[in-house]
Amino acid sequence: MTTLAVKADTTSIVIDEVFPHRAEVLWKAITNGDLMGRWMMKPNGFEPVVGNRFTFQTTPAGKWDGTIRCEVLEVAPLERFAFAWRGGDEANIGYGSKLDTVVTFTLRKVQTGTRLRMEHSGFVLPKNDTAYTNMGKGWIKCVETLGTVAGEG
Repeated sequence: MTTLAVKADTTSIVIDEVFPHRAEVLWKAITNGDLMGRWMMKPNGFEPVVGNRFTFQTTPAGKWDGTIRCEVLEVAPLERFAFAWRGGDEANIGYGSKLDTVVTFTLRKVQTGTRLRMEHSGFVLPKNDTAYTNMGKGWIKCVETLGTVAGEG
């Protein structure tokens, strides 16, 4: 198994959706920082290169400054893109609790377009209950918006 193996005591958010777009179109939308900023959050310092470190900024909480620290873990053009998603602080309970997760996008060509599977793995429950619930809802909206952004060409 790769370094992306999920620990047995964790859970994941998974969204599996078929889009009427070519894989190249979806790939561009998930690996281009400007486009990513339109469907998710604007990344700072993003490049789709293994080892690249970048950040997102969200609402701070307690001892956490709201910075989500990411690192590109895998880039397999038109197939898989994965990055670490780390944030929060050990002192926080609920929103802003320590989070050490991985986001993976897998693309597969299908007859009607491209199947996109988004998995955000590594949530430790109950410690990450708030993040798991909030991000589960958030990822649904992000993937819907991704389809719109990809459809704009």
